[in-house]
Amino acid sequence: MTIQPDFDEIIDRRDTHCVKWDMMESIYGVSPEDGLAMWVADMDFRPPACIRAAVQRQADHGIFGYFGDDRAYHDAIRWWMRERHGWEVEAEAILTTHGLVNGAALCVDTWTAPGDGVVLFTPVYHAFAKVIRANDRRVVECELAYDGSRYIPDFEAWDAVVAEAGAKIMVLCSPHNPNGRVWTREELEGYAAFARRHDLILVSDEIHHDLVYPGQTHIPMARIDGIADRLVMMTSTAKTFSIAGAHTGNVIIHDEGLRAAFAKRMMALGLSPNAFGLFMATAAYSPEGAAWVDRLMDYLDGNRRVFDAGIDAIPGLKSVPLEATYLSWVDFDGTGMSREEFTRRVERDARIAANHGPTFGQGGESFLRFNIATPRARVEAAVERMQAAFADLQ
Repeated sequence: MTIQPDFDEIIDRRDTHCVKWDMMESIYGVSPEDGLAMWVADMDFRPPACIRAAVQRQADHGIFGYFGDDRAYHDAIRWWMRERHGWEVEAEAILTTHGLVNGAALCVDTWTAPGDGVVLFTPVYHAFAKVIRANDRRVVECELAYDGSRYIPDFEAWDAVVAEAGAKIMVLCSPHNPNGRVWTREELEGYAAFARRHDLILVSDEIHHDLVYPGQTHIPMARIDGIADRLVMMTSTAKTFSIAGAHTGNVIIHDEGLRAAFAKRMMALGLSPNAFGLFMATAAYSPEGAAWVDRLMDYLDGNRRVFDAGIDAIPGLKSVPLEATYLSWVDFDGTGMSREEFTRRVERDARIAANHGPTFGQGGESFLRFNIATPRARVEAAVERMQAAFADLQ
């Protein structure tokens, strides 16, 4: 019997070594006793029962040795990508990393040298810039155009930025974090052409590809013609199923030359996956997992509507309409306040921990990012707190 998820259940994650709740006070000054954790991109929901059952089976078995025979794991990935994304994946193309931040770092390590540039389309997931700089490479920021409600590529402007940058690879977030865009086929073709024009390896981080709202369709970059010889795909069960702590991601490379170079670097560093992560991913990529995701997206769509309506009702605030992800990107520019002032109101007055926009690079200065993958009662509470914190604007 399939156990129906209860996304409204309030689960106390405090004092469980949870970054999202147990680190919010040291980073944001927001106490977990009366604060709301809306920063780190993991969900406050239990994963589907099929994943918990897989972990329980291994715990009951009681022996935790090396993982072997990955055929079922590869078959599950291939089934999911074919059924959910119309993408045919060869088993030999799949390489498993210690999550996708690790995957991105390995891409930087494999195809660039110290001093080389790595192109990011900002504002974008902050961990990319961290691993680039930690590897002594340069971040080349290509800022997305923003019309007040939607982000779009600006290839003409970016050509001038990249032409003299000494860049070797580009990292695309698809769907995009933090602005929630689902790129159209024409836009993806534009990114592919941009990579070819500047002789860049295109690393497409598609970790949010299952978290797409009604009316939107995610297209894997692997389905775009003419890019396979320079394409590295990155996918994971982490965000889809709320199992980021498993630190299991896939770098899928169809080009044999690129795949051999990446696999050699993994071998040189002695990397191998966590067995529990592989069991969890195998269970997740199943009909039961698919049904859970469908119910999840219905619930998140409701959260999105509640949050957007409440935030947009505050004069000067704008919640960028989400096409994908559970990460709402809120613009405070219309308040006329300094970044310090609107951030103080959110953290001290509303007692909400949200990601600071500048950490996402150019274009993030007037923004905060809010994680709405939490029970709706908390989303409603966040809206009430925000409206109270900015009551003088209303």
